[in-house]
Amino acid sequence: MDISSLSAKVYELLTVYGLKVVAAIVIFVVGRWVALGVAKIIKRVMIKSKVDETLVAFVRNLSYIALLAFVVIAALNQLGIQTASFIAVLGAAGLAIGLALQGSLGNFAAGVLMIIFKPFRVGDFIEGAGTAGTVEKIEIFTTQLRTPDNKTIIVPNAKLTGDNITNFTVKGTRRVDFVFGIGYGDDIDKARGIIKEIIDQDGRVMKEPAPMIVVSALADSSVNLTVRAWTSADDYWSFYFDTTEKVKKEFDARGVSIPFPQRDVHIYEHKEE
Repeated sequence: MDISSLSAKVYELLTVYGLKVVAAIVIFVVGRWVALGVAKIIKRVMIKSKVDETLVAFVRNLSYIALLAFVVIAALNQLGIQTASFIAVLGAAGLAIGLALQGSLGNFAAGVLMIIFKPFRVGDFIEGAGTAGTVEKIEIFTTQLRTPDNKTIIVPNAKLTGDNITNFTVKGTRRVDFVFGIGYGDDIDKARGIIKEIIDQDGRVMKEPAPMIVVSALADSSVNLTVRAWTSADDYWSFYFDTTEKVKKEFDARGVSIPFPQRDVHIYEHKEE
C-alpha cells in the first residue's frame, strides 16, 4: 500500500470515526450539563415545597445519576457500540439489587411517604409498631423514638406505615379520663362537689369543652364516678397525677370512702339430727 492510499484510508477513518467521537463527546458534555440543570431544578422545587432536606438530597442525587446513565448510553451508542446488552446487564443488576434490598426499599418508600404526608413531626409523642415515644429523628429508612424512661428505639419506617399510628401531640389538647369509686353509703353529690372544686381550681383545665362528672357504673363494691376534663397535651400527665392525689386526700379529709374490692362470706352450719 503506497503513502497516498494510506493517507486516504486514515483520512476516511478520521472523517467517519472522528465525527462520531466528537459527536459522542458533545452528547456527553451537553447531556451532563442538562442533567446537572435538571437536578438543580428538582432540588429548588422540593426546597420551595418545604420537603425534608434528607429527601431533597437523595432525590437530587438519584435523578442526576439516572440522567447521567442515560447520557452515557447515548454517547456510547453514537460511537457505534452496541448498548442493548449493556442495558440488559444493568436491568438484571438492578433487579438483583432490588430483590436483595427489598426490605430496605420498602423502608425507603415508607420514609418518603412519611416525609411527604407528615403523619407526625419531630417532637410529637406517637404510638405505633408496638411501641410509643417522642419522635427525635425521621430518616429515609428508620424513625428514632425516645421512650418516657429515656430509651432510644429505632423503628423501621415500613413497620410504622404498615400499622396504626396514634399521634398524641398533633391536636395540641387531650381529654383526661378518671374513674373514682365511692362507697354505696356515701353521698354522691358531696363526692361530685369535691371533685368539681378540685377541677375548677386547676388552671390547666380548659373551660371549653366543659369538664364532665357523672355516675358511670354501680359496681360490685363501689359507685363509680367518671370524670372527663380537657387540658393541653403537655400537661396531660402532670394534671392526671396531681388530680388523682388531690381527690384521694380530699376524700379522706371530708369523710368520703374509696372502697376496695371485698366479698362477704356467710357460713351456715348444718346440724345432723
